[in-house]
Amino acid sequence: MKNQIKTLGELKNSGYQYKTVHQELRLNLKERIRSGEKVFQGIIGYDDTVLPDLERAILAGHSINFLGLRGQAKTKMARLLVQLFDDYVPKVKGSPLNEDPLMPLTTTTKNLIRELGDDTPISWIHKSERYSEKLATPDVNIADLIGDIDPIKAANLKLSLSDEEAIYYGIIPRSNRGIFVINELPDLQPRIQVALFNLLQERDIQIRGFKLNIPIDIQFVFTSNPEDYTNRGSIITPLKDRIQSQIFTHYPLTNKMGREITKQEVRIHEGQESVLVPKVMEMLIEQIAIEARDNDFVDSKSGVSARLPISAYENVVSAVERRCIRNGDTSGVARISDLSAAIPAIIGKIEMVYEGEQEGAANVAHRLIGQAIRSIAPYYFSGIDELNQRNTSPESLKKYESVTNWFQKSQKLDLLNDMSQNDYESELDKVSGLREKIEALDLENENISTIMEFLLTSLAEYSLLEKKRLERSVSFQDYFSSVVGGIN
Repeated sequence: MKNQIKTLGELKNSGYQYKTVHQELRLNLKERIRSGEKVFQGIIGYDDTVLPDLERAILAGHSINFLGLRGQAKTKMARLLVQLFDDYVPKVKGSPLNEDPLMPLTTTTKNLIRELGDDTPISWIHKSERYSEKLATPDVNIADLIGDIDPIKAANLKLSLSDEEAIYYGIIPRSNRGIFVINELPDLQPRIQVALFNLLQERDIQIRGFKLNIPIDIQFVFTSNPEDYTNRGSIITPLKDRIQSQIFTHYPLTNKMGREITKQEVRIHEGQESVLVPKVMEMLIEQIAIEARDNDFVDSKSGVSARLPISAYENVVSAVERRCIRNGDTSGVARISDLSAAIPAIIGKIEMVYEGEQEGAANVAHRLIGQAIRSIAPYYFSGIDELNQRNTSPESLKKYESVTNWFQKSQKLDLLNDMSQNDYESELDKVSGLREKIEALDLENENISTIMEFLLTSLAEYSLLEKKRLERSVSFQDYFSSVVGGIN
């Protein structure tokens, strides 16, 4: 239709009917719900919590505020709302406010239609063009958002300062018939927040005291962090009152849910397709973020973004790729020791309290990795979580005697970071009983050698072995022997 209809007369004859933004969103949402189609593709973990609230807000025609910590898909959900628009809608050609030909807003457009009638030219807007976004910062002013008077234009055209033609419009009026998002709303200065009152309630605009009767049609969406975290501002009460629906977001509720998000968002570059990341590594990477959200050294109010496991996963993949390049291998497998490559991603994504700063960022990151290993280990190795208890049963100790006995004979295992996969497996096979122990487990989608190292690392976390991190390697030895050796 968009290619054939080019004038107002043709549009009228086509049977086109004007719809507001909220009507358009409502109708298309209802159709998707009826058909059973997933409304918000790519949003994982919100099906029973956030998305029902969002759908209800759209059906109610509400402005929306997503309230939650960083990395909780607030902006992503806002951007997906454009998928609920019609593919194309008409506008008066050349209109800066995307005015509907059947519902002109400005005096200029009304005069144009009055002059040309059915010959008024129209153009078509794709739904992807009906989205605008602004990051709230302290330097954002009213002119940026709403507009200002152009005195030079007014003087040249001999117009009154209150004339519509003397106005240049800001981003909000130019977003007419679309979605407008303000990210981090509390960071917007209170006096600027006041300027949004009329837009949200009366749907008109005021510029320098001149009221313009332009009933703009916009779906407003805001995102914000909890006010007790930002400390840079807050949403003023009258504005809160005008935002009709406030929707709370949250982090993934389970490790599995987080892994699904991470795998969806992670970027795998050309040449990295041959890197295998076993399931245990995916679980550990995700668990690091989970542990960080509940760690005493990490500021829980600031949150731990879902971007942490995404960046950590990418770092681990890159570590494997680097090792393959150095060894001339065409493929590689992620190892437990590769988690150290994720430390730059970890320390860059967490805000620490005073005690955490005293401990040191790298040490906190290693602690989080250790906690993640202790949390995941029981899923693979039964009874291992009992080993660090005072009354550890002999049965629990016996389960891993075949492995620990090898180290008790003053044996030591060194795993170089850059050793080839064949050398890595050969070193692990030196530990008598280790491979047999792992092969006896019922494992799917796992790499045997990675699980072998995982068991050694887990035993070290539960103090049955001593693990030392060196610049180029990781070493394992008997815990008691290492203590005695240290004393001597």
